[in-house]
Amino acid sequence: MPKRKDYISWDEYFMGIAMLSSYRSKDPNTRVGACIVNDKNRIMSMGYNGFPMGCSDDEFPWDRSGDDYDTKYPYVCHAELNAILNARGTNLEGCKIYVALFPCNECAKAIIQCGIREVVYLSDKYDKTPMNMASKRMFDAAGVKYTQLHIANSKLVIDFNSDNI
Repeated sequence: MPKRKDYISWDEYFMGIAMLSSYRSKDPNTRVGACIVNDKNRIMSMGYNGFPMGCSDDEFPWDRSGDDYDTKYPYVCHAELNAILNARGTNLEGCKIYVALFPCNECAKAIIQCGIREVVYLSDKYDKTPMNMASKRMFDAAGVKYTQLHIANSKLVIDFNSDNI
């Protein structure tokens, strides 16, 4: 019997894990997940955007506008940084990070500093903004490759019905 032909690629698999991780985010506007993988296709860490440990999702603001102090921006930890911190000091040198949204300039710094060598992303909705251009400038200078992933099938349905296993 031949093997199945409709299995997903490594890129689709790891991006799927990043996307699934994003579903842990409580942010009502933006859900981002990240998955860090080594050169042997082993998952090193994962993360999603949310508040730091000990900062209640019910007590800190989710607003996007108003007085900066009362918006989410000073408090939210982005998915990429969360994944790097969740690695708890594990060597990420030479790894690849899969992320739903192209990294901001702050996350780009952390990606470069921990030695990640490649960024694979789905959306670049902030392309040409100053922070996005700064990220790309730093990645280019540091030799970090970045690639937008184009997936033929835009949906992958996960069926938790045990009868389908």
